[in-house]
Amino acid sequence: MRAGGKTSRAALLLAAFFALAAFSTGQTQDATKDKAPQSPPSNVHPLTPATSAAPADAQTAGSSKYVGAETCKTCHEKIYEGWEKTPHWKTTLDTKGGPSHQGCEGCHGPGADHVAGGGDVSKIFTFKNASTKEINSRCMTCHVGGTQHMNAINSLHTQNNVSCISCHSPHDAKTKEFLLVKPEPELCYTCHIQQKSQFEMPFHHRVNEGLVKCSDCHNPHGTVAAKQVRTSATQDAICFTCHTDKQGPFVFEHEPVKIEGCQSCHIPHGGANVHMLRVSDVNLLCLQCHTNSPANAKTGAAPGTPSFHSQQTFFKSCTLCHSQIHGSNFDQTFFK
Repeated sequence: MRAGGKTSRAALLLAAFFALAAFSTGQTQDATKDKAPQSPPSNVHPLTPATSAAPADAQTAGSSKYVGAETCKTCHEKIYEGWEKTPHWKTTLDTKGGPSHQGCEGCHGPGADHVAGGGDVSKIFTFKNASTKEINSRCMTCHVGGTQHMNAINSLHTQNNVSCISCHSPHDAKTKEFLLVKPEPELCYTCHIQQKSQFEMPFHHRVNEGLVKCSDCHNPHGTVAAKQVRTSATQDAICFTCHTDKQGPFVFEHEPVKIEGCQSCHIPHGGANVHMLRVSDVNLLCLQCHTNSPANAKTGAAPGTPSFHSQQTFFKSCTLCHSQIHGSNFDQTFFK
């Protein structure tokens, strides 16, 4: 009986041992299963996070469409040599924007299909047959910033279907500055024939002599003012950049200077009269506003000429007495 009791106790202990071992093994397998990495989807590389798989694939596919400027040079060597001397060539060294902003393909688009097609021009953007809107849009991709191009979309040149490459040549520029197809003022004279004749008049701004450029007074890319005229650093008329003694401010101002500007009396480009005045006789110019009719609130006319002004020799020129006609700090009649 004693031997049988020992045998039963041993059997119970052995059964308990195996049960505990089985329980521990199950726990270990469950823990291992929880910690095991999940299998990636079938369309994702095992080393690529699932969240970034699609953008990376798209980026790789997009990058494969770009061949680099050196490949373009293989066929377009002469064009490349001209372009290499321009500021645009520096884009080949700028990797921040990616291949779509580098070299030839920064303007012409990806060239892989163009190369694969044996030079098929329909597989790449060419400026030759593109519309003004398409050309300007390409250029403005990079040149939209800065004060010079802020009003380019509303400029008179854009409104008259003049594209960027009408004045600029990215490959074969004739000037080191601004990549112009011709130097100023010859470039501007291509269209502005009337202004060319005005600069050849006896009295003119010295544009043909090279002392003043058209772009000194006008912004060809557009301004908020009429005729694409620039303003000075103080937002006054551009004329005051050179004619500082006429700027003021004055205690007594000549209204036309402030209201209508310098061109109310002067032809800005050039004319046959001294000081580029609109009429040959100074008195006739003054009498356009200062008539014999007295000034009053209803008519708003300028002060008329006094009765003792006989317009004879002594009074031939109004500015003999009214010498400070642009403005005065001492006299309301501009005597001094």
